Amino acid sequence: MPGNIDETQTENAEAPPLGERLRARRKARKLTLQQVADQAGFSVGFISQIERGITVPSLTSLVAVCRVLDADIGSFLTQPQNQTPITRHSERQLYRLSENNENAIRYERLSASFPGNVLKSTIIHEPPGYRSEPMAHEGEEIFYIVSGALTIEIEGERTVLEAGDTAHFPSNMTHTTWNHTDEHTVVFHTCTMDVFGDADTALSDEPNPVITRASGRSGA
Repeated sequence: MPGNIDETQTENAEAPPLGERLRARRKARKLTLQQVADQAGFSVGFISQIERGITVPSLTSLVAVCRVLDADIGSFLTQPQNQTPITRHSERQLYRLSENNENAIRYERLSASFPGNVLKSTIIHEPPGYRSEPMAHEGEEIFYIVSGALTIEIEGERTVLEAGDTAHFPSNMTHTTWNHTDEHTVVFHTCTMDVFGDADTALSDEPNPVITRASGRSGA
């Protein structure tokens, strides 16, 4: 099973809930809910639900909101950093965007951080019923279903992906995913959107390859 899930959560648990911090930042920037929603490409209701702690955004959705708020994602979320040549499955942290929601989507960071790094890879553990907000952004992305099943909707066309299936598309196409099953779904996801925000803070100018071990990985 992936490594310590509690360490990242402990750091976040000392701060106010994510939604409260996003609301405070929005008000500090003198932005309305409508302005944030329009600029991020979401509905007003979605932004409002995030601020009230009703909805937990996906990692990419949070990045989109942070851009509008002119804030680094690190201001709201502590993520594991990969700057060493090799990482082991037992050392990788599972982390989530909600400190108080045990059913929130969870992530494992796979990709390294180095100057010029483009690919951002995670393993996503989607709980039953989880549905992401439709969004479009720069770059491209690929989904590979490790286990379980996932409904993906791209420009209004729905497709059910099962274990071993993939979807690869330009990210400027409006897309959303939904775990329509009653089981956890595990997805290997790679995109070019900067969801970590630390490529420019890499410790070395030399690219570091990252190798991760698959054994013991759990989707629950």
